[in-house]
Amino acid sequence: MSYQAYKVIHILGVLFVFAALGALMLASREGVERGNGRKLAGITHGIALLLVLVAGFGTAARLGLPNPGAWPMWLWIKLAIWLVLGGIIVLIRRAPQLGTLLWWLLPLLGGIAVWAAIFKPV
Repeated sequence: MSYQAYKVIHILGVLFVFAALGALMLASREGVERGNGRKLAGITHGIALLLVLVAGFGTAARLGLPNPGAWPMWLWIKLAIWLVLGGIIVLIRRAPQLGTLLWWLLPLLGGIAVWAAIFKPV
């Protein structure tokens, strides 16, 4: 697959991750414990994270990045953010009072990932 195709899939996955997180935060804020909307958002979150991971590593492979021992800092930053975005659903469900804070902080975290991808700090 081409570099551009991996990049499109990666960005599409990121869009779905944030859409799912937004839906989960709103459901948590409204006290929705169960339901089709929460289930759909959870499934979307998981599939989107997988897309982001696979397409991200596909993109990295197309860039010719070396083995994990020699990865640049920007790739580690993006991987750490991916882990946070994957685990944050536990906090969203268990601490709905943090919904407003997370509503503003998670896009900023996404912005850090974008910064790392564009500026590629060593």
